[in-house]
Formats: sequence, C-alpha cells, structure tokens
Amino acid sequence: KTLWRVCEFRCQLGISGCLASELAFLQEPSDVIAVRDHPLMLDCQVQGEEPIMVTWRKNGVPLPTSPRIQVLVNGTLFIQSFQKRKEGSDADTGEYECAAQNRYGMLVSRKARVQLASLPKFHTHPVSMSVNEGGVARFQCQISGIPEANITWERDRVPLNTTDNRYTLLPMGILQVTGARRTDAGIYRCVATNPANTRYSHEAVLNITGGTYKEPVILSGPQNLTITVHQTAILECIATGNPRPIVSWSRLDGRSIGVEGIQVLGTGNLMISDVSLQHSGVYVCAANRPGTRMRRTALGRLVVQAPPEFLQWPQSVSKPAGGSAVFTCVAQGVPEPHLIWLKNGKVLIPGHNVKLTNNNRFEDHTDVL
Repeated sequence: KTLWRVCEFRCQLGISGCLASELAFLQEPSDVIAVRDHPLMLDCQVQGEEPIMVTWRKNGVPLPTSPRIQVLVNGTLFIQSFQKRKEGSDADTGEYECAAQNRYGMLVSRKARVQLASLPKFHTHPVSMSVNEGGVARFQCQISGIPEANITWERDRVPLNTTDNRYTLLPMGILQVTGARRTDAGIYRCVATNPANTRYSHEAVLNITGGTYKEPVILSGPQNLTITVHQTAILECIATGNPRPIVSWSRLDGRSIGVEGIQVLGTGNLMISDVSLQHSGVYVCAANRPGTRMRRTALGRLVVQAPPEFLQWPQSVSKPAGGSAVFTCVAQGVPEPHLIWLKNGKVLIPGHNVKLTNNNRFEDHTDVL
C-alpha cells in the first residue's frame, strides 16, 4: 500500500512579513465513523491574519451548505443528521477536507475519511465438532463491521464465562477451549456488537467423546500478519493430541524471539506487545509429543510497518523578485513514503522554473510563483 504525505509551503515568495501572516492549522479534521441519523462534526481550526475564509470539500468537490450541513464560525463542519444514500441524493460518506484562505494564499487540510457505521451478516459461522475429553476445541466466526465489532460467545444461549483460563479469545473471532470436559458440551454461537447493530451467528454443537491415543496435530497455525509499530501481534497456534503436545515457538532465521513483551496465550498462542521493525520475520510453531522427537510445524510471516513521519519540514522564506527559493522536505517510514508538493492547495507540477530533486528538495527559479 502506498502511503502519501504532503509537503506544503505556506506563503508566496516576494512578500515581506510572510512569517507573521502565514496560515497554520490548529486542528485538522480526523477520520471518523458516523452513525446514521446522528449529528456529526468535523474540526477545522486555523490561525493567521484575518480575514480567513474556511470552505469544505467532499471527494475533491466544493461542499454546498444547507440547513442540514453548515460551516460554523470557528470553521467546524456540522452535519445535523448523517444520511445514507437515498434516491436523488448522495450519501454523506466520503473524504472531507477544509481549505483556509486569506490574502496571502490558501492552506488545505489532510483528507478525513468519513464512514457510516454498519454491521452486515456473518460471512463465517462456527462449525460443529467432536473432541476427545482433555482435547482442544476451536470455533471461529467472522463479520466485517464498521467499526470492528466486539465479539462475545454464548453456550446454550448463556454468555460464556471467559474468566476460565481454559477459554482463550483471539482476534478474528476465534474461541479456543483447551482441556475439554464433559461440561463443555453444548451449543455455541458468537454475538457481534457495534454502534450500528447486534448480530448472532449460526449455532454449532460441541460433543465430548472418550480419550484415545492420537498423534499431535496443529488444528490452526499462524497466519501471515501485517501491522504497524507499537501494535500487538497475536500469532495463533493450537495443537491437539493424546498425550497433549507441547507447543514451542522459534524464528525461521534462527534469531531469538526474546522475552520482553512476549506472552503465551492459552496453551500456545504467541503474543508480542509493542512490536518494532525488528520483530518482522517468519515465525515457526512446533507441536511436540512429550518424550519423543515426533513434531508438527506451521509457519507464519509477521510484517511490521512504520507510518510516515517528517524528519525535516519546509521553512517559510522571503525572497526578492527574480530570486530563487529552495524548500526541503524529508520523511521516513516503512514502506518508504511518497511525497508530493502543494502550492495553495494544488499539486505542483515540475516545469521549466520548478524543479523537484530526488532528495525531496523543491527549487523555484522565477520572479513570480
């Protein structure tokens, strides 16, 4: 995924006193999830020489005001009742940005993505299964909600007591039951809840049978995972067998996983808190039969990304007519960010008097910019 960040210079060349009058955002609009028929406010607060005119755009097009959609005195956009698409009118969802302008130029905010809260039907339901007493059961349900739904589980339509450490809840709607007992038998379903709705999955039956010898089997191994720095990574590994297998973790490149921020959830799931770029790699889950060399393995790749951040910002300058100006902007991130330049909110296209260099320097060689 390409990550975009914008370098802007905020005053026109050849105007003295530019530093004192340049526009600057005190607050820009943020991504938000709106609820249908509820009010919504997007912030836009600017400082600079008055008068300042604030306007809004939606999906790059000027946003007309109405009794339902208003721009407040402080620049905030107020939508009285957020609407879904109807016949003859557009939905309120989209990308919003505010533009502030005074006599020195225009400054455009970041784009704020506005989504409508929703909770469609489950696309993965738990499946009935039979396990040996003392074995491992695993159920999963998946639903794509905006925002992400909170998943809980019920047995025989009664909320499951997840304080029992034999029950492990993982992301992606996974329920693991280790050391299965006769009392665990029953009908399971998951419940998804978010501001838009509450939904119930199909029901699945768990049967508990008598224990017999079984070689170790990994029921579910780690999946490839991409997250950003400082988030928490959870790599699943659940194994069954009789006797119960021992689960261990290693890195394919032989490097140590370490101990700081490392925790095992349930009987073998690996949790890495506050991940860094150094945690990227291929992780190996191994299930060993106690006292033997019999083992099963599964692999998953963890990719850690870093969001873009500026190391050097462009500085405002004042130059005489006919002079040259250089602006420098440096950013870092994983993957490497792509930089673009704007002048008064419009993308700068290199030309005979405008040059963009590989080290993200912008050079202007004209008496009028």
